Amino acid sequence: MSTAPIELEQPEAAEADPLESADRPWTTIVWNDPVNLMSYVSYVFQTYFGYPRTKAEKLMMDVHQRGKASVSNGTREEMERDVAAMHGYGLWATLQHD
Repeated sequence: MSTAPIELEQPEAAEADPLESADRPWTTIVWNDPVNLMSYVSYVFQTYFGYPRTKAEKLMMDVHQRGKASVSNGTREEMERDVAAMHGYGLWATLQHD
């Protein structure tokens, strides 16, 4: 009887799904809240993101009327930074993998 270890053949790992790739962008979502004025939300979008007034107001209206707006997208690290900044301004924000 042999006591030497034997090497078992391992199944090949499945290739990563390209849709699950880390290259897919992340998005910062700002949610409607009962606290902040619409003018303040527009101000934050203009101040932090540097959006022109018309874009900031459109995003603010999405937040107000639809309950949320996608305000930025990029890498996870960038979106974590943006979410933290929105929290610093007192806005409700989350990040989402697209």
